[in-house]
Amino acid sequence: MTALHELVESRKSVRGYDASRPVPPEILARVLDAGRLAPSAKNLQPWKFLLVSSPGMLAKVRPCYERDWFHEAPHILVVTGDRSEAWVRPSDGWNSLETDLAIAMDHLILAAHAEGLATCWISAFDPAMLRDALGLGPTEEVFAITPLGYVSANAQTRPKTRKPLEEVARYL
Repeated sequence: MTALHELVESRKSVRGYDASRPVPPEILARVLDAGRLAPSAKNLQPWKFLLVSSPGMLAKVRPCYERDWFHEAPHILVVTGDRSEAWVRPSDGWNSLETDLAIAMDHLILAAHAEGLATCWISAFDPAMLRDALGLGPTEEVFAITPLGYVSANAQTRPKTRKPLEEVARYL
């Protein structure tokens, strides 16, 4: 088994963070850099990564997702993008923004896991509240957020269940 496969297989969504243990800046920088290195359609890189760490900004951002465990995390990572900066397929007008941002988000959460950090990809946040809290421009869309930090002693995880490979892959 390769190191990448082991990393992907062992990553889980974590619901419980050690609020007393901030992540060192050099680790945060490596996680963010992994997102920067993600591929995107035509290499347009239509993303921004907002790392919320200051107490004032955390207080503004946390109400967008009302879960106790979310409020414990010392950092919240927000992935945003601008649809006008993403590639558009000429044949049908399909915009690559969500695909590009999903790839970047996956790079971010896998890099965090490789650094010993916990994450939980969240899409069920209040987008209007979050946009307002972050002061985003009119064309900047919030794609996903994740708490970011070290696992707490009382963290909740669920068993990782996936469909068998034979059910999702075909060799043609």
